[in-house]
Amino acid sequence: MPELPDVEGFRRVLDACGTGHRVVRVEVADAGVLRDVTTARLRRGLEGRRFRAAERRGKWLLGRTDGPTVLFHFGMTGRLVPADAGAPRERWDRVAFRLDDGRELRFRDQRKLRGIWLAPTDEDAERVIGGQGPDALAVGDGDFARRLAGRRGGLKGALLDQSVVAGLGNLLSDEILWQARLHPAARADRLTAAERRRLAAAAHRVLADAVPAGHVPADTDGLTGHRRDRDGTCPRCGGPLAHGRIAGRSTAWCPHCQPDPRA
Repeated sequence: MPELPDVEGFRRVLDACGTGHRVVRVEVADAGVLRDVTTARLRRGLEGRRFRAAERRGKWLLGRTDGPTVLFHFGMTGRLVPADAGAPRERWDRVAFRLDDGRELRFRDQRKLRGIWLAPTDEDAERVIGGQGPDALAVGDGDFARRLAGRRGGLKGALLDQSVVAGLGNLLSDEILWQARLHPAARADRLTAAERRRLAAAAHRVLADAVPAGHVPADTDGLTGHRRDRDGTCPRCGGPLAHGRIAGRSTAWCPHCQPDPRA
């Protein structure tokens, strides 16, 4: 599913293809991805407008124009795909933004869990995004640790909570916790100062690898490349990985490297 590194990749796509270009037409194949805006209002708001520099806030992508802002949230399966205007549309291409240079930006999404908003003003855009915490790329190690210290629930739930730190999702959270050698169900408010520092350092290390790639790397050196294998082993210690649901999400961890403090 799209997380901070993926959305940063979509921001680069929007910046490279859209910035400075005028939207000549908005074509909506499936209005089921539109949120709080009709097809007619989306077209009226964007056609004839020029994209300015794109912005990412956590998992949100903001397409600023010389008028309103179009906001994208990619849910589980969304993508932003550049294409030539004449190229055949894919089955899941829900909305296409045709530009003045003959290209299109296509919002492609199979499951339609989130979608597209239109904000007439900056204040409206902030209301759509809601009460997010600081972006995970921008927050310093010390602030990252402090924001988690006051949480009473489990560590994985705290990492997934966008009001704590914005941009982390399921894969990133599991990879960060594995690299920090912390169990995903450990209480966030019971970490030692050293554990909090280790967690913050792991978060920034994982993001530093993931953002240039545009996704959470599934190489053989980390947990992510092994989590899909139900008989997988930890790439660090060689022990069997455990799988379960923690914080309502499918979770993988190494019982040896990430001992459960509740045991």
